[in-house]
Amino acid sequence: MSVQVVSAAAAAKVPEVELKDLSPSEAEPQLGLSTAAVSAMGPPAGGGDPEAPAPAAERPPAPGPGSGPAAALSPAAGKVPQASAMKRSDPHHQHQRHRDGGEALVSPDGTVTEAPRTVKKQIQFADQKQEFNKRPTKIGRRSLSRSISQSSTDSYSSAASYTDSSDDETSPRDKQQKNSKGSSDFCVKNIKQAEFGRREIEIAEQEMPALMALRKRAQGEKPLAGAKIVGCTHITAQTAVLMETLGALGAQCRWAACNIYSTLNEVAAALAESGFPVFAWKGESEDDFWWCIDRCVNVEGWQPNMILDDGGDLTHWIYKKYPNMFKKIKGIVEESVTGVHRLYQLSKAGKLCVPAMNVNDSVTKQKFDNLYCCRESILDGLKRTTDMMFGGKQVVVCGYGEVGKGCCAALKAMGSIVYVTEIDPICALQACMDGFRLVKLNEVIRQVDIVITCTGNKNVVTREHLDRMKNSCIVCNMGHSNTEIDVASLRTPELTWERVRSQVDHVIWPDGKRIVLLAEGRLLNLSCSTVPTFVLSITATTQALALIELYNAPEGRYKQDVYLLPKKMDEYVASLHLPTFDAHLTELTDEQAKYLGLNKNGPFKPNYYRY
Repeated sequence: MSVQVVSAAAAAKVPEVELKDLSPSEAEPQLGLSTAAVSAMGPPAGGGDPEAPAPAAERPPAPGPGSGPAAALSPAAGKVPQASAMKRSDPHHQHQRHRDGGEALVSPDGTVTEAPRTVKKQIQFADQKQEFNKRPTKIGRRSLSRSISQSSTDSYSSAASYTDSSDDETSPRDKQQKNSKGSSDFCVKNIKQAEFGRREIEIAEQEMPALMALRKRAQGEKPLAGAKIVGCTHITAQTAVLMETLGALGAQCRWAACNIYSTLNEVAAALAESGFPVFAWKGESEDDFWWCIDRCVNVEGWQPNMILDDGGDLTHWIYKKYPNMFKKIKGIVEESVTGVHRLYQLSKAGKLCVPAMNVNDSVTKQKFDNLYCCRESILDGLKRTTDMMFGGKQVVVCGYGEVGKGCCAALKAMGSIVYVTEIDPICALQACMDGFRLVKLNEVIRQVDIVITCTGNKNVVTREHLDRMKNSCIVCNMGHSNTEIDVASLRTPELTWERVRSQVDHVIWPDGKRIVLLAEGRLLNLSCSTVPTFVLSITATTQALALIELYNAPEGRYKQDVYLLPKKMDEYVASLHLPTFDAHLTELTDEQAKYLGLNKNGPFKPNYYRY
């Protein structure tokens, strides 16, 4: 007799920046590495005396189209979909109706009799009806954008926070929480989720071999002893591994989130439980965002001396609100195109009073995080939020930098028809030779099914473009900031916002046309899905080495300017990740090295080399 059991499931401003070239004398400090940085990097693979990094890196051109995100989320499997992420209805309507039934039994002599009829019962969880009918009772502190559409603390994807399965809308700022050690110097969604976050961090450690190797190699010397690092990045399992590595190397850290949607609540709880002052939760309001940054910085008796930033918001806040504190900073490490824009702007105006390291334009960030990370995560983000099929869809990708290249390659491989917009003739020519049609956005806006921005610019998609889009066109952003799509122009009385699921909104025009807006124009992959941990290991290791270098550099090595990561460090970060692939590097002979004019242990390329 067959038995069926049906269970009810609750489905869950940045101004343009003109860059100035460094003269050889200005860039000279980049020639050497601090003793601590060299020590942390360990002996070169081929033995021999460690060589100084390559000649000073030339100043990159103004960050242009294609600069993309730099931080990430860890895979989180098995999370319960959030009921409030879907349209609320009576749970009984979600069940399939079944009729009582039985089976016919045949005896050996051929007699047919009817088996007893068995009633098939539905299983309903005890708290199911309560979960569906419960309504948020407290909105808390919210910006205009948060009040128009339902809080994205609700989540649908498996990348969501465990805390998101709760309908508790109380702002973490209104809660009194303590970790097991009695400390309350943190503000997270729910400290009780720390155990789940610890498991995610442990999973991420398995895919971050270089960072773990650096932690093991350098923790005995404590090259960051005395460093007080204040950070503002995506708070994910990968970031947690970086923070704990910095702590193992001797640093004190205080952290906030650089994006209101990308924080994994359980990971933030795990860090708070471990003693890290973390101020972040998924679904912050704009007011919450700046409050969290201020709580990291404005602490009695604690003066930060290093900044690790992603987007420049933390640097901007300290520079504007605490100028005396800013002057005492030893170094800034910035990993996004948006933040680099701001640093070069300060440098050009003569207002940058501390040395800064531009990690965004390092080879290990541009060629790996921006390209390979986005090539995989763009499909993940779109699929989780829209469940769409890519084959045959017409897509326009705005920007053909490293992020744009990754997005285009992934979509083309899935059978999409891809158009590209560009302002840079070099990137435009690359797009053409890669087989993509170069267009202006106005030429295809009426026919495309998906619009993706990844330029690092502002107002790439304007209200005029949005008005002309076809019905059900999907609009999303793969750049760091939410300035690329003019979402503010959609906050008007004649347009209706309808929350479909977490991070997915229908914006409906009076004539019934609607577009599908993802993550309210913010970074798609970190807001709506996950990103590959291994790639983020490369970026995180680069950040850690940059912090070690700036903190331990002797007086005068780095002036009050923006520098690229020394080439030697880029190569070292790459070499730490090769054993994962069982890769074997070829070594130069003495004769070959002499012929090329290189040291056998690198660096192997001049700083002007374009990989």
